[in-house]
Amino acid sequence: MNDAAHACDVDPFWWRVDARSELIGTLASHDVVLLDDDPRLEEEGREIEFARKPNKLSGSLSFDWVLRAIEDTKRPDDDPLHADAIVTAPINKEAWALAGRSKYPGHTELLAQRLNSKRSAMMFVGDKLRVILATVHIPLNEIRDKLTIGVVHNAIDLGHEACLKLGIPRPRIAVCGLNPHAGENGLMGDEEQRLIEPAIDLAMSSGMQASGPYPADTIYNAAVAGKYDLVVAMYHDQGLIPVKLLERDLAVNVTLGLPTVRTSPDHGTAFDIAGKGIAHPGSMGNAIDLAVRMSTPSASETQQVSRN
Repeated sequence: MNDAAHACDVDPFWWRVDARSELIGTLASHDVVLLDDDPRLEEEGREIEFARKPNKLSGSLSFDWVLRAIEDTKRPDDDPLHADAIVTAPINKEAWALAGRSKYPGHTELLAQRLNSKRSAMMFVGDKLRVILATVHIPLNEIRDKLTIGVVHNAIDLGHEACLKLGIPRPRIAVCGLNPHAGENGLMGDEEQRLIEPAIDLAMSSGMQASGPYPADTIYNAAVAGKYDLVVAMYHDQGLIPVKLLERDLAVNVTLGLPTVRTSPDHGTAFDIAGKGIAHPGSMGNAIDLAVRMSTPSASETQQVSRN
């Protein structure tokens, strides 16, 4: 944090204290507190420089710090270190693998397991689009085996619930097909009729305003035009390409289904610009704002999702 502030010519505006200090109970009431407490940094015997590529140490540290954040949400409400929400920075999956943590392909899966969430989903929130993913970090050739009626309905249901919390009284939900042209009535795959349509019917029977399946190459135009409040994508790139094209450096990733609020930027680690002071802060700033709003229900119902 201090190195980054120096590189960007920013005066640190946070309290910096050893996590083992007795002062934590007092300082935790301040806006921003930076805790120095990982012995691995001391054992290195040198200043930690901006990483230019994935490495074992950074992977190990980032993984353990996420675990610590998760544990802070489990603390009693009167504990000075209790956390009402988690905002994660981007992580590099290769670094996690180098640290022996390849079991988890990303934050979403780790958070869901450690917080004992029976179901979870990844949603992206921006000014122009809201998109939720039915499947997340799995290879394309495995989607056919992972996609089920329950998986699709889970995304619709969690997305509907999230939209209500964001102040949308009756969310209009558009569901993408899996295949080109949404399968062309079975001519290019049967997942639409066999899996997606039953999930939509189930959602509608519960009172949700869901429709589809629609061809993914056209439905986003309708959503941007304001016809839909949420798009349900069947896999990672089907949902993320339009989000990152239209909402780059502004959209926020939200993990749904957890007992605590978790948000993050919509971008990756960008080693190619590390330490240069040119990274755009918009998505990270919006992620912090949205975490505050979502953990304060009265505010989330009256305020817009993104800031200018």
